[in-house]
This record gives sequence, structure tokens and C-alpha cells, in this order.
Amino acid sequence: MDRRRFLASLAAATLGGVGLAYTTVDTTTRGGVRIDTIPAAASRPAGLLPPPPPDRRVPLPGGGVLNSLPGDGDLLALTVDDGVNSEVVRAYTQFAKDTGVRLTYFVNGVNDSWTQNRDLLRPLVESGQIQLANHTWSHPDLTTLGNAEIADQLRRNDRFLADVYGVRAAPFFRPPYGNHNADVRAVAADLGYTAVTLWNGSLSDSTLITEDYIKQMADRYFVPQAIVIGHLNHLPVTHVYDTLVDIIRTRALRTVTLNDVFLH
Repeated sequence: MDRRRFLASLAAATLGGVGLAYTTVDTTTRGGVRIDTIPAAASRPAGLLPPPPPDRRVPLPGGGVLNSLPGDGDLLALTVDDGVNSEVVRAYTQFAKDTGVRLTYFVNGVNDSWTQNRDLLRPLVESGQIQLANHTWSHPDLTTLGNAEIADQLRRNDRFLADVYGVRAAPFFRPPYGNHNADVRAVAADLGYTAVTLWNGSLSDSTLITEDYIKQMADRYFVPQAIVIGHLNHLPVTHVYDTLVDIIRTRALRTVTLNDVFLH
């Protein structure tokens, strides 16, 4: 975690030096989508499409690993990890509150952001608009740990989410870096974490990147039935929320939490 905190500090310092790049906007495209293909504001729906009704939830697939949402449809699972930067957690949560976008947060409870933003976040968790899932307590590579250490990482984070937010994250967990093996899956399953949740699209913002690059990634990966990974660590993503919503609306996607999709 020392390295991750260092990266967060470096991001804050670097933003001042590259701020001009973040304010440069391509006048012909928005998030990789040509502006002339985006309907005028008056012709777009006022809000995002609602999630599917509960009776359309499906069982978790066999095999225990999720890479995408099943079937054909119009669903988008936007999942965001870590929480190194408290301001980014606050801004993402406010984004959800303001727009109705549904999100799944994969939490590392060691980060202070999760207690600092509790009052803003908890009502959205209680309503089901934001789902909290387990990303381990302190983000180690689980494949380098013994079974007892793997279990401690998951249990400690599970207790944190129960104590602070009144929820249990099972069955969804995301192994840090996406790294898992038979031992990790077996230990997790014994604790009720039967759904190793990976992704098939990414905003590529685990490290500090430009706003324009985040827009390009959203344009590429905001597609039906995708599980897209983002991160709650660096500020540039907080400057492009209008683009994210434009792409979601233009493509008539329904943002969903994992709980919106799966029976468990």
C-alpha cells in the first residue's frame, strides 16, 4: 500500500503540471464519438434507463469467474476499484447521485476514503444504486499469499463493509490485479465469495492518464453486456463524467450493479 499511496500523491502533484492537457477538448469528437452523431440535449432522454426488473435476474454462471454479463442485451456494469483518493470516491458518488448511474465499487477497506465518504455513500448503498463488493483489505497479490493470509484479507474487508455500511459483499470479489489461482478461488468460495469478478473492458486509469485517453477507453468499451473496470484513485476521471453519460445515453445502455443482474 505504500506504493499505492505514493502514486496517489504523485498524481496530485502531476496534475498541476499537466493541467493544460486536461483542458484541451477535441471539437470534432466527444469520448471518441463524433459530436454530430450525439442527439441534441432536447432529444435525449432526461435520465438514464432504469435497470431491468428483479424477475429478469439470472443465476451466476458455472465456473466461478465473471468476465462479462451473460446473453444479449443493453446492460453495462461499470465497476470501480480501490479508493486511494477520497476526493475521487466523493466525486464518483456524487456523479451517481446526480445522474442515476448505477455502480459497483470494489472496496479496499484500508483506504480512509471509505470512512470519510460514508455519509454521502451509505444512502446510495442502502437504495441499491451503488453496490459494494470485496477487493481485499489492502490490495495484495493473493497468488503470493498462503491460504490463511488470503482468508484474512477477505474476512477483514468483509467485516469492515458490514460494520461501516451494514452490507455483506459476498458473493462478488475482485482479486487485485486480476490475479487468482485454484487456492485463491477455493479459499474465497469457502467464505461465500463464489464469483471472481474480472472484466472485459477498462478505462485504463489505474495509473495517472489524461482525460482524453479515458474518453477513448469509454468509447471503446461502453458496449452492451460489458463489465468495465475503472479506479477511484486519480482525478482526471472526475472531469469527464459528462462524456461518460453522453456515451451511455447515446447507446441506450442500462447501467447495472452486479446485484441487478445475478441471483444469489
